[in-house]
Amino acid sequence: MTDISLSQARSRRLSRRSGTALRYLLVVLAAATMVVPFLWMVSTSLKAPGSVLTIPPQIVPESPTLDSYRRVAESIPIVRMVANSLFVTVATVLLQLATCAMAAYAFARMRWRGRDVLFLIYLATLMVPGQVTITPLFILVKELGWTNSYQALILPAATSAFGTFLLRQAMISIPREYEEAAFLDGASHWTIFRTIIVPMSRASLATLAVFSAMGAWNDFLWPLIVLNDPDRMTLPVGLSLLQGRYTNDWNMIMAGAVISVVPIVAAFFVAQRAFVNGMVSSGLK
Repeated sequence: MTDISLSQARSRRLSRRSGTALRYLLVVLAAATMVVPFLWMVSTSLKAPGSVLTIPPQIVPESPTLDSYRRVAESIPIVRMVANSLFVTVATVLLQLATCAMAAYAFARMRWRGRDVLFLIYLATLMVPGQVTITPLFILVKELGWTNSYQALILPAATSAFGTFLLRQAMISIPREYEEAAFLDGASHWTIFRTIIVPMSRASLATLAVFSAMGAWNDFLWPLIVLNDPDRMTLPVGLSLLQGRYTNDWNMIMAGAVISVVPIVAAFFVAQRAFVNGMVSSGLK
């Protein structure tokens, strides 16, 4: 009887270890599918011209060189475009954090007639593709005389229905005893929002900051439509100028892609812990 029980225990342990090993293997394979393209992009950007399409392919360049990055800087005003993208991204993130946080506080912590109905209508705008609104938005921007300007890039993205939903979910989870005690001490809604709700929603604010920064930094279609001055072009639009009509210099294109990706990857790693905590506190998966 004891031998049978020991055999069953060994079988269960072996089964658990096999299941754990299989899960780790799947995680590693999933990570590889996401990491390998980035590694290939960096490898291509460091290869010498003419060695991109060699057979067999060179995963590690035989003679790494930064010549592609130099040629990118000579072909387009890369520093100016990075500065434009950085300015637009920072302004968009700050505006989204401010507007979404205040709207989320109104929907989550204040009681007023029609609140839930209005929130559902506001949330329903998430089902409207952004491409549908481009034409009327461009007409509005043109009538205001904002074409080829920074405000045309920043103000249309100054708020976000998804950001409001994300912060509302986080603010709902904050116990009401904090604000009730503050009200007894004579605090106003603005004081409670600034000193209690916002500090306790830092993780979700960091999550929204990462999402909005990625969207603003990588946005291509809207800047392509509203801009025609190279001095105002953002990085994604500028990198499109590297593509040739008949042939492509893949070394230069990959070098430009690396320049575009590195800031977003760095921002994510800086806010990684807050990003995960924000996703957990908001109930999103």
